[in-house]
Amino acid sequence: MSNKELHFISGVGWRYDTEHSMLRRLEGHDYKGRSIYQITITLAERGKPRLGTLMKDVNGKAIVVLSPLGERVRDCWLQIETRHPGVSSIALQIMPDHLHGVLFVKHEQAVHLGKMISGFKIGCSHAWWELEPEVCAPFCSPFSSPFSSPNYNSAHGTSAHGTSAHGTAQGTSAQGTAHGAPLLPHSRGAKGPSLFSPGYHDSVLMGKGQLRNMVSYVLDNPRRAMIKREHPDLFRIVSNLTVGGRSFAAIGNRWLLNRPMRLQVRCHNNTSAENLRLIACQKEYFLQRGRMGAVVVSPCISPGEKEIARAALAAGLPLIVVLENGFPPLYKPPGRYFEACADGTLLMLAPWPHHTEHRMITRRQCVELNAMAASVSTDPWTMELERDVETVYK
Repeated sequence: MSNKELHFISGVGWRYDTEHSMLRRLEGHDYKGRSIYQITITLAERGKPRLGTLMKDVNGKAIVVLSPLGERVRDCWLQIETRHPGVSSIALQIMPDHLHGVLFVKHEQAVHLGKMISGFKIGCSHAWWELEPEVCAPFCSPFSSPFSSPNYNSAHGTSAHGTSAHGTAQGTSAQGTAHGAPLLPHSRGAKGPSLFSPGYHDSVLMGKGQLRNMVSYVLDNPRRAMIKREHPDLFRIVSNLTVGGRSFAAIGNRWLLNRPMRLQVRCHNNTSAENLRLIACQKEYFLQRGRMGAVVVSPCISPGEKEIARAALAAGLPLIVVLENGFPPLYKPPGRYFEACADGTLLMLAPWPHHTEHRMITRRQCVELNAMAASVSTDPWTMELERDVETVYK
């Protein structure tokens, strides 16, 4: 029997809550072979700034000043290259309570990526114990760090999914937990709490140009974190925002709903020459109205609707998007959405819970999203308006 709560999703059916996991891996991918990975690892006590302090330097640039523990974590990360020849670190950004890194596995390795990450995490945990011995005093006798020992990897194996071989499928020690994380044995048989939460998240580089985006995202984290700190209301997930009699999860500038002109975008879903001409007319119309203070409201279903939303974002115009997928915990808007949130020009609305499956949107959902966009708008899209736009902007 599942402990997850069951919900009815209109247009989809009954679904259990999706559990956001750091234990999932790309199905069918060879995690020993040549590849580039973006890695995210979080502290067991997320929210505690053990690894450093976010601040601005003398030029106003957001930086993280590492704590002594953060410096040891950095050193452990760089030792991955030494302990696994053929693996190099392309980028690393340590944040106060998590880290992002990019690793390049240049050729076939003897061990799975999960074993490399597990060894790194164990070494960091032992560094934590050395710097703050009181955290494991109830569990540990005096010790020396096994990370300096050449056999620490063989002493602490990992499963194919990067969880401790000493633990369960959820990465939890069979002998208990401390500080919300698994207990790790050290080289003399005692135990201490893990510095990091179980598992890790990886993104596999799949195409040209993605590496630049990976590195840019990793190194840009302090700036993005500072923006979130300075504009907390714009990045906080609101669970039950009622608009037009409907409840939404929301992120962004909710005051856009008070703007007197809110214009629904609705484009036909075909790529005929006639329809492409109409989309070009609609885009010009919405951008002109946006520059006059109107808010563009798009369900972002058809290619035309997405194109108009992208154009509004690029022009810095106010935009409300109604999305099929909801927001997972700790969600951060991606790319241009993030910048627009920080500027107060974006509101994201999601009527249904978050899911991780890749599934096709149904016709019923499309109809509902269009109806929601219309209910959010003061000026819903009509066939009469379509004819007028086509006449004026042809």
